[in-house]
Amino acid sequence: MTRRALLASMSLGGVLRGESPTAWPAFRGPGARGVSGDDARLPESWSSEERILWRTTVPGRGWSSPIVWGNRAFVTTAVSGEPLDPVKKGFFGSAQTAPVSGVHRWEAYALDFGSGKISWRSELHAGAPETPRHPKNSYASETPATDGEHIYVHFGHLGTYCLDWNGKLVWSKRWPPHAVVAGLGTGTSPALYRDRLYIANDNLEGSSLTALDKSTGEEIWRVERDEIGGWATPYVWQNEQRTAIVVSGSNRMRSYDLDGGLLWEFRTTEENAIPTPFSAHGLLYSASAFGPVYVFRPGAEGDVSLAEGETSNEAIVWSLPKAGPYNTSPLVYGDFYYTLLDRGFLTCHEAQTGREVYGKQRIDREAGAFTASPWAYNGKIFCLSEDGRTFVVEAGPDFKVLRSNPLGELAMATPAIAQGSLLLRTELGLYRIGSEQREGGL
Repeated sequence: MTRRALLASMSLGGVLRGESPTAWPAFRGPGARGVSGDDARLPESWSSEERILWRTTVPGRGWSSPIVWGNRAFVTTAVSGEPLDPVKKGFFGSAQTAPVSGVHRWEAYALDFGSGKISWRSELHAGAPETPRHPKNSYASETPATDGEHIYVHFGHLGTYCLDWNGKLVWSKRWPPHAVVAGLGTGTSPALYRDRLYIANDNLEGSSLTALDKSTGEEIWRVERDEIGGWATPYVWQNEQRTAIVVSGSNRMRSYDLDGGLLWEFRTTEENAIPTPFSAHGLLYSASAFGPVYVFRPGAEGDVSLAEGETSNEAIVWSLPKAGPYNTSPLVYGDFYYTLLDRGFLTCHEAQTGREVYGKQRIDREAGAFTASPWAYNGKIFCLSEDGRTFVVEAGPDFKVLRSNPLGELAMATPAIAQGSLLLRTELGLYRIGSEQREGGL
């Protein structure tokens, strides 16, 4: 498929009925949903020695997701000149009190989708980190975005960079470092829509949402946000009434028009805005880290906060208290809303009503930590644990773990799905997993 044809398919929503998408251009793919069309080529079982089409080592450390367009896959990383401390798996709240020492190189890689060979490497910045991060975080946790012509790379409180298809820098914009809650670091990915790139930057010193011209990097508008922190990626919600930008927050969830005007806001009770909003069935789904889940109708105006004791109103279809998943973003697949909790439980509710289908079901007693968001295809839900095992769960009203697929490497990045393959990132490299072995093996 030509790049022009890919652009046309992406304008129609990206996931063609009955097959996996031709491109996976941003975090969680088309529509930020983590869902692919059914495709018999997509793998359902694999291991470190089975169904591996290629594995490419990526230097440094980064928990950004891979993205795909045509014959290219892209990934970012931060390479330290000093040995990195091992990442401690599981849940713990302590953060770095000072930036990690040593000079780092912030880089973007392009890989040939067919072979896994590195097509180019672009060094975008070199220097010592100016801000701390949580030991489980990285300095390259933001997922890039692409429109098939350029790649837009964002590194939190460092900079945003536009590269052409050959890795040449087109423009860059530096961002000042800011203090973040508990020194946890950054992780909000950019959102790309038509001619603009939207950057959310919530911190302790001056939170904002900024629209950049994707061709030049020039600032089109910026709105201040009364927030103290957040890690959720902005979501561009195209619905039957309008197109709006939705950004979760620690104080309020807000929706803006394309010129930065506030459309509606909702008072929250959760300090950690991590899961990314998305839409399905014509509704908007938003979850907080540890607090409630809210589902919105399109067309809201003004303050749509729930009154005490309410679970719904004219703007909110349904809500659930204390149903947040922490790091992962929820998943709507078919008629069901799935939540993968960080400690290894899965829940299921009716997507349009919020009615519980099944409550907390433990996936595996030995897999107690999940950071990557779940994904779905071929009637299956896939849940990647931090120890590199992907658990395959039958989609639908009955909870059933079908199998687990081990890679044996630390994994916290959400995978990409494209062209009948799964691209899964571990601490050491990037895997392309498919239903057939490539000739010659790895």
